[in-house]
Amino acid sequence: MNAIPKPPIRPLFQAEYGHFIGGEWVSGSSGKKISLQNPADQSHLAYIQAGSAADADRAVGAAAEAFKSYAQSPAHERQAMLYEIAQRLRRRIDDFAMLETLNNGKPITEAKYFDLPTVIDQFLLFSGAPWDLHGRTIDHANAVGIVHREPLGVVAQIIPWNVPLIMLAGKLAPALAAGCTVVLKPSEVVCLSVLEFMREMSDIIPPGVVNILTGYGTDVGEALVTNPKVRKVAFTGSRPTAQKLLQYASTNIIPQTMELGGKSAYVVCADADIDAAAEGAALSVIINKGEVCLAGSRVFVHEKVHDQFLNKLTSILESVRIGNPTEPDTQLGALASKPQLEKVLGYLDLGVSEGATVATGGKRVAGGLHDKGFYVQPTIFTNVDNRMRIAQEEIFGPVSTVMTWSDEAEMLERVNDTVYGLGGGVWTRDLTQAHRIARRMQTGTVWVNRYYNFMTGMPLGGYKQSGFGREFCHEVLEHYTQTKSVIINLEAGPIGAFAKRT
Repeated sequence: MNAIPKPPIRPLFQAEYGHFIGGEWVSGSSGKKISLQNPADQSHLAYIQAGSAADADRAVGAAAEAFKSYAQSPAHERQAMLYEIAQRLRRRIDDFAMLETLNNGKPITEAKYFDLPTVIDQFLLFSGAPWDLHGRTIDHANAVGIVHREPLGVVAQIIPWNVPLIMLAGKLAPALAAGCTVVLKPSEVVCLSVLEFMREMSDIIPPGVVNILTGYGTDVGEALVTNPKVRKVAFTGSRPTAQKLLQYASTNIIPQTMELGGKSAYVVCADADIDAAAEGAALSVIINKGEVCLAGSRVFVHEKVHDQFLNKLTSILESVRIGNPTEPDTQLGALASKPQLEKVLGYLDLGVSEGATVATGGKRVAGGLHDKGFYVQPTIFTNVDNRMRIAQEEIFGPVSTVMTWSDEAEMLERVNDTVYGLGGGVWTRDLTQAHRIARRMQTGTVWVNRYYNFMTGMPLGGYKQSGFGREFCHEVLEHYTQTKSVIINLEAGPIGAFAKRT
């Protein structure tokens, strides 16, 4: 009896990806390619298309054509699609976690146990949203007002390289739930998981509803955002890029949501649980290698517990396992790219030149595997003035600053003395103090007694130059829809405006 042949093993990713436009994989018009790399050893992974303005126009055209029917799709069809996306991600969670790790350099345990569950939760959260996108009525004696809620249209979504699948889910899920169609541009540095996501989901997403455009932002950004068929732009990334996109969006006066950088304050009070606070501060340094916009990278510690806290924090960081991101015991992986490595190393030199003291770390990791990749020691600066650049500028690496405080009001002035306002943390056993400090921090999210304590459905967004708009919650649906007022007159006959006067 012949053995039943085993099905062929599907490769984790392809050697090359085209743009995904109108339900098909297509080559870019320029013929140019970009190499995606593994930052852990600088090995080549796959080629992607270096997109052009012509490619952007083609993608927008496909999305605009698909919107005609998708905007009218029944709620149950959108729900079923979003739910199935979540289930497929769950079934291939190991694959997608590995794709994130290979292209981004983050530890596999983070990718599997934080990134992917967050991604799945977003699609589950918004799978029920199509049923809630209803209008309302306003009753008057002589008329009925009907408020319809309608999808905006074609949306341009631009996401960064640090947590690509989380960014994809946070933008794609609500847009699809609302009935919009999308042209999504991922980072040209890290997008392997995004392209494989589209390869996995292409049979359940109607053609043209989601289009993936790869390439350099300088080549496709302006053409994408200024296209007259685009009705909104959603962006996560740096302030300089946001400034350009805001100018592009003004061409056709379209709305935007912007989630930008951060320099979040991490406040440790005198009565805090020091073991838990030190652990949380260490996690804020090493999670995703510090390449997190919400990282609590300005640590304000009460002077009474400063030495105890600093000793525990440095002890934890000096024991962190740095190495191959695909190994399950690795705690700190490689920075995502060589430019990011050079940026972080530049800030390490800058901190010393500004007069700060390196309490631990401060160097590139050398020797063996580390020589091939972009590894940096977890670093803590002390003797830091809040006006220093290392305390004001987003480093986006495993680097943090520790400052002391004694007076709460003065500390809060320093906490808020930044152009950013994205995240923050407070550690105290005093409930009143926790509320008081949280209320006075000028930031979109404050975690009390556990940093990065994400809860599905909570709004995420910034104050000041950390952006505007909220995501990861049902509130974001308002950013993808618009209202139309229809008034039905209940009084028969003319109103007599032209009746003859006697």
